[in-house]
Amino acid sequence: MYNKKEIAKNIVYGRNPVLEFLKAGKRSVNKLFISKTARGSVVKEIISIAKHKGVAVHTVPPKKLDRFSKKSQGLVAEISSIEYIELLDLIKKAKRSIKPLLVILDGIEDPHNLGAIIRNCVIFGVDGVIIPKWRAVSINESVSKASAGAVEHIAISKVSNVNQAINLLKENNFWIVGAENGGKTLEETNFFFPLVIIVGSEGYGLHDLTKKSCDFLISIPQKNIISSLNVSCAVAIILHEIFKKRK
Repeated sequence: MYNKKEIAKNIVYGRNPVLEFLKAGKRSVNKLFISKTARGSVVKEIISIAKHKGVAVHTVPPKKLDRFSKKSQGLVAEISSIEYIELLDLIKKAKRSIKPLLVILDGIEDPHNLGAIIRNCVIFGVDGVIIPKWRAVSINESVSKASAGAVEHIAISKVSNVNQAINLLKENNFWIVGAENGGKTLEETNFFFPLVIIVGSEGYGLHDLTKKSCDFLISIPQKNIISSLNVSCAVAIILHEIFKKRK
């Protein structure tokens, strides 16, 4: 099957991620731990929202938060688990958009890259993100931190087999477009159809079978002074170009 309902345990730490999580309201906060030394307007806003929602707020010594992260910024939220959306449900959700757009991440292994990519997807109006179950990072506290809370604002599906997922998307009239050097440039490409952008792993790019499943490939024009862009930067450029063309 394409994917089973799956749950990933998580915490959120850091001021902006915790604030975004509380504002999004997609999942409940079980407990909120705040350092005795934490100060500032963001902290006050977090406490206000937490109390309004009936969240238990615990004031603790700073060292107690170090067991979660040395970069907690004095705030840690213990949250309910994230629930990945079924692929079929994600497809139905996306097709309700005027111009459906999904992103498949074919083997992203660095949590900071995944978090940054998810944030880019939220900023540029992507309907959902699809990640593989194997040989790739899942949604965890590092990803949530790197996304600055953006994981709470987008649907994410986790699939056992990327190429089976591609076939299902094709059956639902999506065009599959791979990001790969040597493909058609962004400037000469039309993006007005239901679209899936596939981005490969940091080191190897798209898998051969995945590449063969694409309807066509696109690339970012560059002078090749260095070999390639960081994957999260590349995704930002691609999504921005699609966003501009679809306005």
